[in-house]
Amino acid sequence: MSGTEDRPDAATEAFLTHRSLLFTVAYEMLGSAADAEDVLQETWLRWVGVDLDTIENQRAYLVRITTRQALTRLRTLSRRKESYVGPWLPEPLLTAPDVAEDVELADSVSMAMMLVLETLTPTERAVFVLREVFDMAYEEIAEAVGKNPAAVRQIAHRARAHVTARRPRGVVSAAETRDALDAFQRATTTGDLQGLLDILAPDVVFLGDGGGVKQAVPRPVVGAEKVARLLAGGLSKVGDDAWSLRPAQVNGYPALIFQLHGELDTVLAVRIDDGLITGLYAVRNPEKLSHMDQETALRR
Repeated sequence: MSGTEDRPDAATEAFLTHRSLLFTVAYEMLGSAADAEDVLQETWLRWVGVDLDTIENQRAYLVRITTRQALTRLRTLSRRKESYVGPWLPEPLLTAPDVAEDVELADSVSMAMMLVLETLTPTERAVFVLREVFDMAYEEIAEAVGKNPAAVRQIAHRARAHVTARRPRGVVSAAETRDALDAFQRATTTGDLQGLLDILAPDVVFLGDGGGVKQAVPRPVVGAEKVARLLAGGLSKVGDDAWSLRPAQVNGYPALIFQLHGELDTVLAVRIDDGLITGLYAVRNPEKLSHMDQETALRR
């Protein structure tokens, strides 16, 4: 069989070329890898029906299809979240080192930023992601979200102001996150309550997502002393030889994986402000941990 016969057709080749980008767009809009994969499947089904000769910019066209499908999926997700048991956290992704090297991309998919994006309306979220993360032109975004460019500019301004007021205070380096996590891990594994209090901000917030499947705190726990005692008390019940913490690269930043009897139990991501942990995000829902067994490629 000749080399040309082995090559995928033009539609497949274009889709595969941009697949990681499209997944990243969908994931940033949805906070769910499983739903992002479904959106990519829907995008593919629409893409194969397109006459490629009529497309000037395949990347922009594919992003447009993906965005529209993700917006439709977001409305379904919103209804699903209303009946979700306990706090809802984004689905964590085991990410490759190159994601961390792209500081803006890592910041945009960090657990802290994904939670900020959850506070935007679906259209605001789409506009913010496409403009601020992927640097798309207002005209291209307008086609993707079904608005005129002037309206998109207003939405972008409003979304940017909303995010700026709620995002971590400045982009935190991976090294700073790692240092805070190292201190947290040492204090946790040695049962050093004071060590925990030293690395936790006074107004730290702990969120646990068990999805009604695994036990988790039913509502946010606020305050360094409450969070430290929650962690110390919970681990003391497990037994020292039954659990371990190991570092991992999650959503572009250092995080910790809690293993129970050698099995993945919880992914723990953090938010850092001024060198202290201000947010602890513990994902325990098994349905949200399926992408932690292999690295996920994210691209801009």
